[in-house]
Amino acid sequence: MKNRNQLKIGSLMSYAQMFLGIIISLIYTPIMLDLLGASEYGLYNTVSSAISMLSLLSLGLNSGYIRYYAKYKRDNDSESIWKLNGLFLIIFTIIGMIALVCGLFLASHLEIVFAEGLTVDEYRIARVLMILLTCNLAISFPMSVFSHIISANENFIFLKTVGVIKTILSPLVTLPILLMGFRSIAMVAATLVFSVVTELIYAYYVIVKLHHRFTFCNFEKGIFFSLISYTAFIAINLIVDRINWNVDKILLGRYKGTEAVAVYSVGYTLYQYYMMFSTSISSVFTPRIHKIVNDTEGNLPLRREKLTDLFIKVGRIQYILLGLIASGIFFFGKDFITKYWAGVIYGESYYVALLLVFPASISLIQNTGIEIQRAQSKHKFRALVYLGMAVVNIVLSVVLCQKYGPIGSAVGTAISLVMANGLIMNLYYHLRCNIDVIRFWYNIDRVSLGLIIPVLFGLLMTRYFVFSGIGVYLIGISLYSTVYCLSMWLIGLNRYEKSLIIDLFYKVMGKCFLVRSGEKQDDQNC
Repeated sequence: MKNRNQLKIGSLMSYAQMFLGIIISLIYTPIMLDLLGASEYGLYNTVSSAISMLSLLSLGLNSGYIRYYAKYKRDNDSESIWKLNGLFLIIFTIIGMIALVCGLFLASHLEIVFAEGLTVDEYRIARVLMILLTCNLAISFPMSVFSHIISANENFIFLKTVGVIKTILSPLVTLPILLMGFRSIAMVAATLVFSVVTELIYAYYVIVKLHHRFTFCNFEKGIFFSLISYTAFIAINLIVDRINWNVDKILLGRYKGTEAVAVYSVGYTLYQYYMMFSTSISSVFTPRIHKIVNDTEGNLPLRREKLTDLFIKVGRIQYILLGLIASGIFFFGKDFITKYWAGVIYGESYYVALLLVFPASISLIQNTGIEIQRAQSKHKFRALVYLGMAVVNIVLSVVLCQKYGPIGSAVGTAISLVMANGLIMNLYYHLRCNIDVIRFWYNIDRVSLGLIIPVLFGLLMTRYFVFSGIGVYLIGISLYSTVYCLSMWLIGLNRYEKSLIIDLFYKVMGKCFLVRSGEKQDDQNC
């Protein structure tokens, strides 16, 4: 019951953090664009993309921790868990040192990233930004062990609470710094401080509250090579992800300049918001997936049933949410970007967002499948498919970005996403991963019936109404959201999903009633 509450509340807090992050970013980004300018904003994004490529040094070992923790926890083997903690702390400390060396090398050889396209002042800013972001990454590697331990213990409430606090406080500090004229370097320095403080809080919680220990000797024989064998193809997946979501900015920075990066980054930012709606709920199911796989060892029909049920349950909820957001971006995104957020010069960002959002939707409603593969040690195929996808993306993006700029880069990514996720991975899920994909898409098609009415309504509204001001624009969004929710309730949702909403409503109302009753009692006592 405790773990179930952690999952439920953790999922709700994930969404709370996500909504807060989106709202804050929507307010924060246009101010940052205005204060930094398109050139420095693009420069910051290009440097961030280059450094984020170094995060692939983790080699997917974080997934290995959860896998072995679930195994030792099942056997109540605390001693092996302490040794696992120590081994991972050593490994990630070494990785952090390697990342530091690589990042400092890049900072000294910026021509690798930017060619000769920057001014002297821009090179100076880029070098300092790269050093600060490198330090942040190097520290985050060993400290990430503590957050992995908290996640493996399914203490999602604490994990998400710290995340929510960080989401709120970070811009409250960085925005005044920007307003005081300190620009991107000071902003990144403040982010570094926040990251270090957050990681120290996680470490305190693991050691003092969870009473975890770290043993640095007498490791299980062969465990390191077993980890490398398990995570080798996860590492390929990480490399592919970094390429697919960062190479466009790097190529644009090299061939088209930092302003083109800024245009792409605005569209990509909307995609990131979209992606967060999917990953925030699926991330809390990682320990549960490993538990199902461990508990159904030797009983493949039961495993297929349980994994498919979870795959469908999470995928339907993700699709219901993403359907509202994707269609909303389609109908209202262009006005939002050009009139109320970034500015008229970022009109191409709308098409970048669409080219990233719609092709990625297939994988986003199926992202529990990634951990299902890993839990069954069947992630090698996905790694090879995505490696081919990365090659296609690079080739297409190099050609298209030089001719069509940010939109060309997004087209290259979109084509590679459809090729990999649209057909190949779905066949693999069905044939090799104990997931009934036919039943999954049947359920998704049932939800899709609820999309027909709101999409028709949106097409009519955008054709015959002009959003002449922010008030009319917000009314239009509210009307569309209302039609979408009503249509989904009447047509798209099943009994389980309706019960989730009803239960949540009664819980919220019950808590409000208790709070009011308590206030009245206090007044009477006074």
